[in-house]
Amino acid sequence: MNNNNILKYTIQENGKSVKGILSENLNFSRRLSKRLELNDKIFINGSMTKLNKRISQGDILTIEFDEEEDEYNAVNIPIDIVYEDSDLLVVNKPPYIVVHPTKSHQDNTIANGVAYYFKEQGIQRKVRLVNRLDMNTSGVVIIAKNPYAHNELSNQMKSNTVDKYYYAIAEGIIEEDEGTINQPIARLNPEDIIRIVHPSGKECITHFKVEKRMNNMTLVRLKLETGRTHQIRVHLKHIGHPIVGDTLYGNESSLIKRQALHCYEMKFRQPLTGEEITIKCPLPEDMVKAININ
Repeated sequence: MNNNNILKYTIQENGKSVKGILSENLNFSRRLSKRLELNDKIFINGSMTKLNKRISQGDILTIEFDEEEDEYNAVNIPIDIVYEDSDLLVVNKPPYIVVHPTKSHQDNTIANGVAYYFKEQGIQRKVRLVNRLDMNTSGVVIIAKNPYAHNELSNQMKSNTVDKYYYAIAEGIIEEDEGTINQPIARLNPEDIIRIVHPSGKECITHFKVEKRMNNMTLVRLKLETGRTHQIRVHLKHIGHPIVGDTLYGNESSLIKRQALHCYEMKFRQPLTGEEITIKCPLPEDMVKAININ
């Protein structure tokens, strides 16, 4: 079986059951644990076992995940891989491409490119997207290779323990060197894509630090404490400095043909080992060019 379909975990304590290790140490859902047991996919030291089995320190717990057919068509689209291990794949998403298929973009997406890569590498896994970026935002996109890694990283995202850093070029000169925008964001019309700062919205917190002031533009480094749709775009518009080139929340620009927004760094814990991983994607050419012109 392909290594991407196998999870191995060394037991660090005595007296727990397999069920306890799966739920408390590895955050498996009860449903997933039961399915693995029913399909004879749980092993201790190479021997098949059940959820109620008591295990000891030093034992090796092995989980086998079923081989999967992906829901996305495999399309030969170049993907820029910046990190890979047996649980995760991280790519540097270019602008002008959507992350997963939509009605208007059915095959030419990051997910299709990853499905093709998995197929070429003999990785029989679904493409499980951990985070998403807008079509015209570039940078870090994380894909999980198994349901455990996806669940664990999704939980890190929900609990805001993933550090997410962005660069944006904002219109005008931001006077404060750094600050925090703590304003709720809502979508008042369910049919509309646009969001606004509104008391009825969900809590949204964006920290910013000015990196460079230019000719009526500011390069700003942002850290997301929450991760709502369009959060940076809405918050920067709210303080009077929409992102350069953001036609939804600001204005067209002769310097760049999209919103000048890039997810350049993420820090998170590897789902299985707990090791801290830092992923960095350098600023793309169009943003560097826009900065250098000024």
